[in-house]
Amino acid sequence: MNKFLLIGVLVISVALFGCSKKPLLYTSDTVMENFEPTYLDFDFLSARGKVMIEDQNGKITKGTLNIRAKKDSVVWFSLSPGLGIEAARGIMTTDFIKIRDRINGNTIDMDYKTFETKYGVSLTLELVQNLLFANIPYNYTFRDRMVRVGQVFELTQERDNLVYRSTISARHGKVTDLQSGTKRKDGGSLSANYMDFKDIESQPFPYKAIVNMILSLPDKPRSKMSMNAEIVKVDLTNASLNFPYNY
Repeated sequence: MNKFLLIGVLVISVALFGCSKKPLLYTSDTVMENFEPTYLDFDFLSARGKVMIEDQNGKITKGTLNIRAKKDSVVWFSLSPGLGIEAARGIMTTDFIKIRDRINGNTIDMDYKTFETKYGVSLTLELVQNLLFANIPYNYTFRDRMVRVGQVFELTQERDNLVYRSTISARHGKVTDLQSGTKRKDGGSLSANYMDFKDIESQPFPYKAIVNMILSLPDKPRSKMSMNAEIVKVDLTNASLNFPYNY
């Protein structure tokens, strides 16, 4: 697994979670009159899902993705392409990103500013959590632009030279479509389509996602990647989880 796929797994893995145990479709009898975004209430979370990643050359990588999270503190993931062999492991905190490729020996270990400079993608733990749970990218403020069109809200936010355009359902307050782009010519972009919201502990949760991404890598400028993902199990718990990084 090269660094292109490592970065792709990192960004894409935070853009989707779902539910298992034959989850029921999330339904609501009310429609929001005013904009009230919905946020997932949890302490610790663990999930497992299936992913299929395709790079710009048409190479397809399939595998099992495991994710653990502690709210507002850490997101951890592990990717195994098959036969129970772990290919990559990563961890994100409020301060840094670390990813290790066990097969090829590639590593990423840096803070968010260095990551943005090197790969053209602006990330924070807050943004990662919001992408993970189909929340709006950032808290809604007076400088953002919001319009209502039928049963959805259309929100435009600009942060750190990135523009985020979110479509939010008026029925559950979750993002159903996200488009982001940078003002930098050499910057990256991310789009995500969240589908099949299910009920998990009386909260709306995205069950599937399609993610497309453009990365600005030193040796592969404007590199494209796409992914289909479906989480097959997720658990919310108050019990503490481990986030092992070192092998």
